[in-house]
Amino acid sequence: MNNTEYYDRLGVSKNASQDEIKKAYRKMSKKYHPDINKEAGAEQKYKDVQEAYETLGDEQKRAAYDQYGPAGANGGFGGGAGGFGGFDGAGFGGFEDIFSSFFGGNTSRRNPNAPRQGDDLQYRVQLKFEEAIFGAEKEVSYNREATCHTCTGTGAKPGTSPVTCSRCHGSGVINVDTQTPLGTMRRQMTCDVCHGRGQQITDPCTTCHGTGHEKKSHTVTVKIPAGVETGQQIRLAGQGEAGFNGGPYGDLFVIIQVQPSDKFERDGTTIHYKLNLNFVQAALGDTVHVPTVHGDVDLVIPEGTQTGRKFRLKGKGAPSLRGNSTGDQYVTVNIVTPTGLNDRQKKALKEFADAGNIKVAPQKKGFFDKMKDALEDL
Repeated sequence: MNNTEYYDRLGVSKNASQDEIKKAYRKMSKKYHPDINKEAGAEQKYKDVQEAYETLGDEQKRAAYDQYGPAGANGGFGGGAGGFGGFDGAGFGGFEDIFSSFFGGNTSRRNPNAPRQGDDLQYRVQLKFEEAIFGAEKEVSYNREATCHTCTGTGAKPGTSPVTCSRCHGSGVINVDTQTPLGTMRRQMTCDVCHGRGQQITDPCTTCHGTGHEKKSHTVTVKIPAGVETGQQIRLAGQGEAGFNGGPYGDLFVIIQVQPSDKFERDGTTIHYKLNLNFVQAALGDTVHVPTVHGDVDLVIPEGTQTGRKFRLKGKGAPSLRGNSTGDQYVTVNIVTPTGLNDRQKKALKEFADAGNIKVAPQKKGFFDKMKDALEDL
């Protein structure tokens, strides 16, 4: 066994945080729990997951495991009658205590029957562009693991109760001795009877089959604050999955996804709008209606406005998420060149060019233009 196997069992890297290890343990333990997963080999995988977490979930044991492997994590370097020629460490607290101190071992254990919080859930909600600007209320429905209504989470049939495991006596683990060239190596493993719970259910609940949980549809109203953006999350405490041993429900994280607008582009609290003008409006000036998320406003276009010029509409952007300010809207001008001019329009433009002494290269006449000129000369 190398020093990464325990990490592989939980599906995490050696650099994983304690929170990541805890979440991975919950996920894998639930996946392979013998009361839920009836596939061949699931029970052994459950035991392997329990064994890995017993070490990696304890920072001191984890440090010893990273350096010395499983033997270091469990203090298994001999001791007892068979170790080092029968020396039992009398007067020194025993080899188990010596190695526990040397490797920073921790003899305290987590109570397998202590309340534990349930798993967190995620839900992705779609918002229209304007809903993200001004806020909204959304009802979301999803399935979650809820406390069994029949047994109220005990897993036992009503009128009965779980009993202390007869094999591990409620500790959730058992000691296994292995003979090695250095003597007897003792290691702790998850109890194969209660699977680490410390209790046995002799008469399981007929609704949840001993798990204490049942799948239920759940609906909750989410208040979306004004100014949210794609990727932001809203945490709803206690709206996740049911806890264990009477522990609280996990949390629900609502992930925001904002649909794009066909008019506006948003950058934080700033909104951008592209305004198309014809060259007459740009040259002579005009007053135009400009849409904003707060309603249309009049914008004065001065004479000689060029493509790319920006106008600022103060306070017409998106509110900040904290609600203490509102951004601006910027209007960028785009001058549109007309197409399909009639003869009168062309003549007016030529006169404009002549009046301004603007030289325009004559266009080559096509076949139909030449035919037209020829007919006019007849």
